[in-house]
Amino acid sequence: MADIAGHFDVIHPCQCRAARGLLDWTQDHLARTAGVSRSTIRDFENGRHALQRSTAALIAAALGQAGVVLLCAGDGGFGVRLASAG
Repeated sequence: MADIAGHFDVIHPCQCRAARGLLDWTQDHLARTAGVSRSTIRDFENGRHALQRSTAALIAAALGQAGVVLLCAGDGGFGVRLASAG
C-alpha cells in the first residue's frame, strides 16, 4: 500500500478515517494538508464516491508525511499504524 516514499496502490475510506483518528486530525485539517477540499474527504470517507488517483496520492502523501503507514488487505486486512520515530 503506502511506503515511506508515499507510493500506494489504493487507500480505503476506513483507512482515511482511522489515520485521522491516530493523528487527531479533523477532515478539514487533512484537506488543508493534502491540498484537497473538505467535501472530497467527507464524501470519500462516507462512501459517496471513489477518489481520483491523483487525489488519493495527495491524501496518502499527507498522511505518510505525518507518520501514517497504510496497511493493505493482504497484510491481514486494511489498516493503519504510526511509524516509530527515529
